[in-house]
Amino acid sequence: AQSENVLGYFVSMERIPNSCSHSPNRISLKDRKILVNVSMAHYRVNISAYNEAGESPRAVYIVPEFSGTDLPGQIHVKSQGTKAVITWTPEYNPKCFVVDWGTGKEDMYMKIVTMAIGNFTLDNFQPYKLYKIVVHASDVCQCESFIRHEKTFGVTHFYSVEGVPRTGPANVTILNITKHSALVKWTEIAAEDCLGFLQGYRISYTDSSRKKSPAVTLNSSTTSYRLIGLKEKTTYRVQISGFTNAGEGPLTLSQPFSTPKYGTVDPLCICISQHES
Repeated sequence: AQSENVLGYFVSMERIPNSCSHSPNRISLKDRKILVNVSMAHYRVNISAYNEAGESPRAVYIVPEFSGTDLPGQIHVKSQGTKAVITWTPEYNPKCFVVDWGTGKEDMYMKIVTMAIGNFTLDNFQPYKLYKIVVHASDVCQCESFIRHEKTFGVTHFYSVEGVPRTGPANVTILNITKHSALVKWTEIAAEDCLGFLQGYRISYTDSSRKKSPAVTLNSSTTSYRLIGLKEKTTYRVQISGFTNAGEGPLTLSQPFSTPKYGTVDPLCICISQHES
């Protein structure tokens, strides 16, 4: 708070995960900025200030995840029950690879692999959970040197066993209703509710005579669709589900709307959020 009394700052970066027993080295700075080249592993940054009276409490910052779109290598995962075989083909042969895997920064593990061709078996994977696997190459294989020397080779995500979504999309709304069409919009299914890689959505709708129209199948990036060919002055009910490679999840609650006999009607918004009980 009393910046004029600050003599400098201590900064340390801790790799997550870090299976090494060494504590991160602290850097002493006079300025309030530092440029550090790091890999795409998770990192925790600890910053404290000091003056003649001593050192302040630490401020902790978690480095956000990086995008892996421009990485040089591809990682392939073959699931074998609770195990998974990870393979990759390096462009050169570093002294070692560092493999990180887990469900998130609070649940990550690391392993040093010293082999020329990438082939590594991981164990204890749980079904229906999304895992992240990151492979880094390094020519220096001592733990304390990874931050300075490792370079990320590739990133991939996988499920050991995929399930069907445990809920449908939320906030289903019906808008811009005309005599023969209506726009359906929804919020995508949250990643933690997919239980597998979401492949797309299916829209089912029936009219007041309970005549069911053919279901519409859409890709997973779509969150709106215009129903066409509707009958005028008719009540319809719409339901939406998501599906993975394992199958289709539950339908949303039925959303009713009515088409007018003439022209259009004012926009109708019906919002119902699904929550798992």
